[in-house]
Amino acid sequence: MNLEQLLDSLRADAAFMRNVTHWETIPAQPARLAPFPPGIDARIPAVLRARGVQALYTHQREAVDATLRGEHVVVVTPTASGKTLCYNLPVLDAILKNPDSRALYLFPTKALSADQAHELYALIEAMDVPIKAYTYDGDTPVAARRSIRQAGHVVVTNPDMLHAAILPGHTKWVKLFENLQYIVIDEIHAYRGVFGSNLANVMRRLKRLCAFYGSRPQFICCSATIANPRELAERMTGETMTLVDQNGAPMGERHVIFYNPPVVNRQLSIRKSSLLETRAIASQLVKNDIQTIVFARSRLQVEVLTRYLKELVAGPLGESGRVRGYRGGYLPTQRRDIEQGLRSGAVTGVVATNALELGIDIGRLDACVLCGYPGTIASTWQQAGRAGRRRGTSLTVLVASSSALDQYIITHPGYFFHQSPEHALANPDNLYILMNHLKCAAYELPFLDGERFGGEEATAQMLGFLEEQGFLRHTGGRWHWSTEEFPAAEFSLRSAGDENFIIVDISDPQHHRIIGEMDRYTVPMLLHEQAIYLHDAQQYQVETLDFAHKKAYVRHVDVDYYTDADLNVSLRVLSEDQRRHDAAPPRALGEVLVTCMVTLFKKMKFDTHENLGFGPVDLPEWEMTTTACWWTLPEKVACEFSQDDLQGGMLGIAAMLRQLAPLYLMCAPRDICVLYHVRDTFTREPTIYLYDNCPGGVGLCEKVYDILPMLLDRAAEAIAACPCENGCPSCVGPAAEVGASGKQTALRILGRLRA
Repeated sequence: MNLEQLLDSLRADAAFMRNVTHWETIPAQPARLAPFPPGIDARIPAVLRARGVQALYTHQREAVDATLRGEHVVVVTPTASGKTLCYNLPVLDAILKNPDSRALYLFPTKALSADQAHELYALIEAMDVPIKAYTYDGDTPVAARRSIRQAGHVVVTNPDMLHAAILPGHTKWVKLFENLQYIVIDEIHAYRGVFGSNLANVMRRLKRLCAFYGSRPQFICCSATIANPRELAERMTGETMTLVDQNGAPMGERHVIFYNPPVVNRQLSIRKSSLLETRAIASQLVKNDIQTIVFARSRLQVEVLTRYLKELVAGPLGESGRVRGYRGGYLPTQRRDIEQGLRSGAVTGVVATNALELGIDIGRLDACVLCGYPGTIASTWQQAGRAGRRRGTSLTVLVASSSALDQYIITHPGYFFHQSPEHALANPDNLYILMNHLKCAAYELPFLDGERFGGEEATAQMLGFLEEQGFLRHTGGRWHWSTEEFPAAEFSLRSAGDENFIIVDISDPQHHRIIGEMDRYTVPMLLHEQAIYLHDAQQYQVETLDFAHKKAYVRHVDVDYYTDADLNVSLRVLSEDQRRHDAAPPRALGEVLVTCMVTLFKKMKFDTHENLGFGPVDLPEWEMTTTACWWTLPEKVACEFSQDDLQGGMLGIAAMLRQLAPLYLMCAPRDICVLYHVRDTFTREPTIYLYDNCPGGVGLCEKVYDILPMLLDRAAEAIAACPCENGCPSCVGPAAEVGASGKQTALRILGRLRA
């Protein structure tokens, strides 16, 4: 059956509809068109008309007009609304009119760079003009790099390559920097937290070099829907932006279903696994040949769901290529193969992390199933936008987990559909990040006395500190780099972690092969020895983890379980930088040391998800210095509760804050962490800590410090509104964890904190 027939079938299915908390139908939207702007090179409209584009959408025309007026522009419209033309058109026009003009395109991933470059190549070839557009990344052959530096009109790259190769080697890019007219930053909403804070400093370095070479480029930014696109773009670029956010592209009818898995234990309010319910819904779509994308929250969920759906479509010989997994850690050739399969229709279903959330061209799918709330309204709409043809019907199903955040969203559809998307936060002036980029900037070009980096008043003091550390030498009114170190190689833009580990399959003793990679902080959880590593639904057991050489050696196995590790975290206050004594509640902001260690793993059976046993993990701990906000329950209040009740109440508050905080901070749940101590060694009182989950912090806790009263109010409202009696996974946690009075104690504590 087709999608419309399946929707009718679902409406008539009483068992399915019992679990539907909301069914939103968004009507189709016709296109709003505008003519091509006068004055642009006639070859561009001609080739676009030949490709079926007879006119521009209104937002495309608005963006092009603002760009041609010399303004910096940020375009914010839904997925597949033609944002690419908003920058390709003025860039091509500028180069056709002045062959010396240059443009730099930045995309957050190599995959997206390659995808968007392909579209640009197609336009250039259709016009048959001598414009040179090249992708410059880690995969670019060394032999091609010189010609790109000399002849490339449009250089397509990613922030990592700009940071580590182009800016430090700027003397080889004189033609680019002298004539740089446009800088395009696509998917700007992806640059938040650590990545965004780093990118803003990379832009400061880029603009500094452009000024040295005599150019002043315009910025054209594109974003998915967030609450503060202009603010974010201005923070990234340091320029005043013109906002274009009225979408003129057509859209077919869209159905958005909120599905809450049935309760399987009413006493404890435990619901059926969202993973199994997602499997059931996705199975109906795939069995009916409805091209579907399933988004899961973790790599492990992706692999488990991929295995389930592959079993569903497997042929007589076991072939199951119609369903594929897609996540970080897959090798580039494998990802390109999957993307091509989606575009051609050879792949009916793909299970992905948010790696496919960005605008990689995978065609227009018919259905999207979300296994758990993605964490933000913006990400949800971005993922849902992967389904829906311009004149056809599309379906998105959000399957809620038992987490408090998921349950809040699934039972408050009005919040989701009527609330503005969240703010994207970045903190370019974070001292940890700023100092790294100041070193890079000094390596690239000496600082003059009185020169500020990013408008930072303390630039002179920081330069002096670097001189004391032996990195700089001050002479003749300039600060010169004075060591043999290459500072850009010392840190990653996306995290403060080391380089990735590679995963080596040793199943064949004669032929070892690399099958994937993984970041340093995920390795202890998924690649410890005896772990079952899942890759495209294949099972591998980790034989050896070589930390020194950053390699994991795995062997193919066939077992009926997968593994999941437990992480132990401890925290110690290093300094208290701010305190509000008279606020409600009294709170502090400062620096903390977080220590993490994986100590054991559990074996989980496929299908039933029952626990089959445990095993030890023997790995070194790792430490991180970051910022935290913390608040205490005064001794006189703590005395009102028994030790057990106090423990359960604080556990419940921490569980709720862990789920609600990302709503107000526009961050992934993993970016912010919550810990509680019934008797804290620093405050000597019951204390709750909320800290940034990245070295140095990126400003999330500073935001918590300011909005804490509101955040605690929302937590109290969510706990009180939950229909359970004594606690459940949707509020403070199961009663078995927080105790019979844990829910009421949590509410009483929150009330006393706000008194």
